[in-house]
Amino acid sequence: MTDVVVVGGGVAGLVAARDLAKGGAHVVLVEAGDRLGGMIRRHTVAGLDLDLGAESFATRTDAVERLAIELGLGNDIVSPDPRGAWLMTRDGRTAPIPQTGFLGIPGSPMAADVLAVIGQGGGLRAQMDSLLPSPIGARAQSLGALVRKRMGERVLDDLVVPVAGGVYSTHPDQLDPDRVAPGLRAALQREGSLARAVLALRSRATAGSAVQGIGGGIARLVDELVADMATYGVDVRLGTRATAIERFAVETVTADGTVERLPAQHVLASTPDPARTAAPDRTGIELVTLVVDQPELDAGPRGTGMLVHPDAEGVRAKALTHATVKWPWLAETAAGRHVLRLSYATRPDGDGTEPAGTGTSLPVDPDDTVGTRATRDATALLGVPVTADRVVGAARVRWYGPDLTAAGLAEGVVGIGETSSGRGLAGIVAAARTSAARILGS
Repeated sequence: MTDVVVVGGGVAGLVAARDLAKGGAHVVLVEAGDRLGGMIRRHTVAGLDLDLGAESFATRTDAVERLAIELGLGNDIVSPDPRGAWLMTRDGRTAPIPQTGFLGIPGSPMAADVLAVIGQGGGLRAQMDSLLPSPIGARAQSLGALVRKRMGERVLDDLVVPVAGGVYSTHPDQLDPDRVAPGLRAALQREGSLARAVLALRSRATAGSAVQGIGGGIARLVDELVADMATYGVDVRLGTRATAIERFAVETVTADGTVERLPAQHVLASTPDPARTAAPDRTGIELVTLVVDQPELDAGPRGTGMLVHPDAEGVRAKALTHATVKWPWLAETAAGRHVLRLSYATRPDGDGTEPAGTGTSLPVDPDDTVGTRATRDATALLGVPVTADRVVGAARVRWYGPDLTAAGLAEGVVGIGETSSGRGLAGIVAAARTSAARILGS
């Protein structure tokens, strides 16, 4: 019997396995695929090594920063370009994201950059928030309902839907305010208005950017985690799929059909137990990366990128990151070329059996359906013609999140990763480390 079996070689599994082994536990990590890291990996497009998935981490907590420092990457933590991002409303208008907001909720409803998006009428309705009793909306079950009651439909649709919805890939009416905006309800009651609550939360936030990155790419975290696991003796088994996950054992099968039962004192898993899960019901993201030789983009016409209202006419992308504006280190590496990352909502093809949390980078022809859609959307969002003849490299990655309707894990199995912690690298890292610490302290 081993001390711990970790199921899943995404970042949650790597962090937990590394911490456990460093603490003296004997750890076996099983991963169905042939690579570690999940979506925290890299791919090469037009000769550039780029992050395949996440390219930044939230700084609301210091979880990722502390991990990076431990892994020897502290001096490589970088902040994005301060120009910030823009948004596109339902009717196709574009504007910089207001500076005093939080998830799109304005801290100063009558500020010029807010009125540029919601108009004078929308601003006056939002300003009524200061006259409403603080209990109104305080018990709303969703972020959308809270904003709608306090500031009206215009703020919700023109600001919060593209910003909060873009960040979490979910409409604000399905976002739990206590999860995506902890402390907002309490601040509303304390400050007496939603706008003042937003300003209070911003004043208490750590100074600096809301996100940070790592010079050379977030994938460097995985490089260092894998190196540490080797140092601390983690038994890593690639191409090994878990067929049943129990409290004290994991049953596995390898690509050549070898079946094994791995008994353990503790089991951590980043995916639901296959034996307890029905047909998956998952949505996902398709990320299309374009590397273009287009000097007209040197000025960064939309700052670091765009967040898009899901119903914006004529644009299918839900977001665009102008990566070579956002990250100066990448601009230097790209040597005059521009890296654009467009994300699209998607669903699994066929029977939907593609594994969650993994993605394969596939080349894209600028003249095929995917390439044409991406260049068309980039043109609409950036206001600069992005044509196929300027594309020097392109690739797409499809990623599918966990099945949120799955039966989950057997009693006693410790859940880690997106299924348990939700999306966001900071939350996943923090939760994985907490789980490992509890086991080491038990």
